[in-house]
Amino acid sequence: MKKIRINASISYDVLVGKGLLEQCGELISEVVKSRKCAVITDDMVDALYGDKTVKSLEKQGFYVIKATVPHGETSKSHEKLIALYNFLSANDITRSDFIIALGGGVVGDLTGYCAATYLRGIDYVQIPTTLLAQVDSSVGGKTAVNIDAGKNLVGVFKQPVLVIADTDVLSTLSEEIFADGMGEVVKYGMIRSARLFDRLCQGNIQDDLEDIIAECVSIKRDVVQNDEHDTGERLTLNFGHTFGHAIEKYLGYGNIAHGKAVAIGMYMITSAAEKLGLVNSGTAQKLKSCLEANSLPYSLDITADEIYSLSIGDKKRTSDEIRIILCPDVGSCNIKAMKLEDYRKFLELI
Repeated sequence: MKKIRINASISYDVLVGKGLLEQCGELISEVVKSRKCAVITDDMVDALYGDKTVKSLEKQGFYVIKATVPHGETSKSHEKLIALYNFLSANDITRSDFIIALGGGVVGDLTGYCAATYLRGIDYVQIPTTLLAQVDSSVGGKTAVNIDAGKNLVGVFKQPVLVIADTDVLSTLSEEIFADGMGEVVKYGMIRSARLFDRLCQGNIQDDLEDIIAECVSIKRDVVQNDEHDTGERLTLNFGHTFGHAIEKYLGYGNIAHGKAVAIGMYMITSAAEKLGLVNSGTAQKLKSCLEANSLPYSLDITADEIYSLSIGDKKRTSDEIRIILCPDVGSCNIKAMKLEDYRKFLELI
């Protein structure tokens, strides 16, 4: 097992290793005082791991209640959030108790936002069950729900008290969902680690899962500790996301997985930037080859006008400019501010 310590507004550990789900009760008992908790999960994860999680918790003396939401992006909504508030209240969950997010990014974001706002904030634990959630969304404290105007536009920063990433649960993921997580893994190689990127270009990371997940978490740890609230350096973690979120909205939430939309976004923005000389020659081709090696897409039939209209609501936009993330070469990145009129011209190069 690997342990990565995060020192943000609160300090907590991210545990990465095999067989951790069966130990979750013991691991959680070491960091929380209350013996009452609510497990929030989705219907698919519940069928696989709900009973095992509850059994481990009850073995350590926890009183456990459980709520499930439908799997998929549409559950990251105010409707489901209000239902969770009512569930917690009806079951007398108090400020001294805690919540567990058992699932992928949707469950983690929804549960985290619920924990941040219910009774003005109670503790929560992340038990991510997808590759994408283990390397990215479960760590760092970003929580949110979607609104009609866009993805993750309503949320709050709320750090978990513990993250338990059991690599064994990834064995039940379909090839498609595993590849979705690889979109975020490739992102980490592009922005911070040429060594990681080179390993990813070989494909088939199954034998190195624990090390690769731990490296991604360590990269995120370093960034979050420097900029917890997303005002500067942390923006670099959104490489590919400005276009990626626009693509998700264009195709309809749930019609393309987040990591695959980010993969397309990374390549499109890198290819366009290379044409302007903002990225070293050949970088886009390296990225394309790495995406292909990990069963990820890199293109989409979408116009500059469509990307522009769908992306100017991005959280990285100010009144008259937008900040985009570029990787001049593999393993390095920067933040470039563009006036909206220049951004519109830039998009003609995609």
